[in-house]
Amino acid sequence: MINLFNAQIESLSIHRVGNKNRGENIFVSASTFHLNDEIKPLIKEYFLKPFREKEESYYRFSHETDIEFNELYNLANQIFDDPYNTHEYSKKIATILYEQSTHPHIKSGEVYVVYFEGLQLDNEKVSGIGIFKSELKHDFLQFEQKQSNLEMIVQQGVNLQKLDKGAIIFNKNREEGYKILSVDSNRYDTKYWLENFLGVDVLADENYFTKNYLNFAKNFAKDVVLPAEDKKQEVMFMNRSMDYFAKNDDFEESNYINSVIDNPALIPEFQNYKTEKAPKYKVEDLTNFPIANKAVTDARKKIKNVITLDTNIQIKMDFVNAESAEKFVEKGWDEEKQMYYYLVYFNKEEKK
Repeated sequence: MINLFNAQIESLSIHRVGNKNRGENIFVSASTFHLNDEIKPLIKEYFLKPFREKEESYYRFSHETDIEFNELYNLANQIFDDPYNTHEYSKKIATILYEQSTHPHIKSGEVYVVYFEGLQLDNEKVSGIGIFKSELKHDFLQFEQKQSNLEMIVQQGVNLQKLDKGAIIFNKNREEGYKILSVDSNRYDTKYWLENFLGVDVLADENYFTKNYLNFAKNFAKDVVLPAEDKKQEVMFMNRSMDYFAKNDDFEESNYINSVIDNPALIPEFQNYKTEKAPKYKVEDLTNFPIANKAVTDARKKIKNVITLDTNIQIKMDFVNAESAEKFVEKGWDEEKQMYYYLVYFNKEEKK
């Protein structure tokens, strides 16, 4: 888990990288950029906000990658060993990115290399290296007073509400591989940033396992539970799944199956679905693993517990406990109207 609230920018270098195949150049700044009190909080928020809002899906960054020699990993080592010379190393980082900027969709842009102190990773304070890129330029208006009128001027600049690309390298576990978080808002070429430039692998940790298994469970509910039963049972299956992950420190598959599947006929269906779909969701060998609470919280936000009916009525089943659906919602069939119905129990209406 990360906490970026107390992060401090110790060094900021800004360069510009063009598209090499289009004959655009690279511009390397001679010295670091001096942050004044006005710019510092704005640029810090620009760099770090996307990582606070993003799921914590880590990548592993080491010399053991598909790239024969990951020069960026070596530069990260040098920066962590000698942070006072971050700017000199930042020039080499910009050059590496320039060499990879050959795809026709890749846009030129500013590259920011930041040395951070005060990052918090897994309750430990660490330093870090931020590499960010702004690509898209947005129109904005400036106004200038000329005599008795205001003149309107159109200019272009970077939108501080949206970082185009970024990565944070956390100074921890050098030998095993640094943890990296990455964002890419534009995805013109998905290999450009993660594979060709950073040279990272997915970090298979408890966060990765938890996220993948919950994604697998969500699709089992949609593909198997819903057609076999109904929307209510699909919603309840996912509520029971979320309860299981929220209440346990470790995942054990047979215990999970017995906890969340009410209909015994669906147990072999679950096993068949896993055999068929496991490679897609990367859960082939997942039967036991530690549960990551942050991944559970992130997944819960994305689950849509809504029953949509053909009579233009929606029932949102937003339960803390999955058992609530059994207590407060009943499904039946009305012979006279020849229609299904839901019966909902409550004590009082919430006036919001």
